[in-house]
Amino acid sequence: MPRHNQAAMRSSPTLSRALQAAAFNTAIALGITAFGVHDFISNLVYSQSIGLSIWLLVDMGQYKLIPDYPTQWRRLFWLVPLCVVAGYLAGTGLAGKLMSHSGFDDWVNHPRKAFGFLLVSLAAGGVITYFFFSRLQLASAREAMAQTQAQAEAAQRQATEFQLKLLQSQLEPHMLFNTLANLRALIHHNPAQAQHMLDHLVAYLRATLSSSRTTLHPLQTEFDRLRDYLELMAVRMGPRLSYVFDLPSELASVPVPALLLQPLVENAIQHGLEPKIEGGNITVQARLEGPTLILEVHDTGVGLPAGECPAGFGLTQVRERLATLYGAQATIEFIACHAFTTGVRVTFPYQKT
Repeated sequence: MPRHNQAAMRSSPTLSRALQAAAFNTAIALGITAFGVHDFISNLVYSQSIGLSIWLLVDMGQYKLIPDYPTQWRRLFWLVPLCVVAGYLAGTGLAGKLMSHSGFDDWVNHPRKAFGFLLVSLAAGGVITYFFFSRLQLASAREAMAQTQAQAEAAQRQATEFQLKLLQSQLEPHMLFNTLANLRALIHHNPAQAQHMLDHLVAYLRATLSSSRTTLHPLQTEFDRLRDYLELMAVRMGPRLSYVFDLPSELASVPVPALLLQPLVENAIQHGLEPKIEGGNITVQARLEGPTLILEVHDTGVGLPAGECPAGFGLTQVRERLATLYGAQATIEFIACHAFTTGVRVTFPYQKT
């Protein structure tokens, strides 16, 4: 624990400790009176004078002489007895003045009794010091635990961010390699169209490079990037590819994971529309159901055999990114696994902007 925090912990509750010590001194006075030794007022004056003197010396002594408790707490073994003896003598003298007689008469007339009170003072001083020291240690342990927890949470957040960046860095080359592979095939059959496609690719990469390095971006940006990608694919597929976007205006600014829908649209083209001679349509839509944001990608391609749902690289990336960001609150599922229609639904908590 930092030293300034320890000093604050010892100095700030001084009044509180004084009141607790005064209450303890009153209990001692009542106990002595119950045994028939002097009257309560005399016992109370002596008890408070001695007890508060001991408390003040111990409290100030540890504040001045033990600035670093974790490494210097053993100094209490000699500090407490010394302060108790000094406090006992000072308190006895003060009580004698308050009661208008010598406070050290018992040391002359009843030395055994006076020595017994000194031992009681030593024991009481030790108990009180141990009580306060234990509270200080407990507070120190709680603060250290809170700091450790805060550091663990910060490390977890950092690890989550690194994992998301890793997943995204794997996803972007995946999309790029697919596009370049298609471009390579197109060069041999239609160089002019390949050049046109390359121009779209350069424009697409230039427009999306900066936003692709962020963890979250607005849903409108996600749809804009999908439009750029689909326009790029339309250069190669021509009229075989059409698409429809359904994005309510009130959801345009909702933050979503960057490149979340990209692999779903890629799968729709690669496994749905490309194998189909006449191609088909892709529909991307967003809607809100209570606290849940729902994103869906549908295609009218060749479909899938009944009950068969693929689990390729892109879908794995989407699942892992959703799990990293939202845990069990996010889901991804096929909602139409039958002939000529395939749909994928992604859900996660709606975040207001």
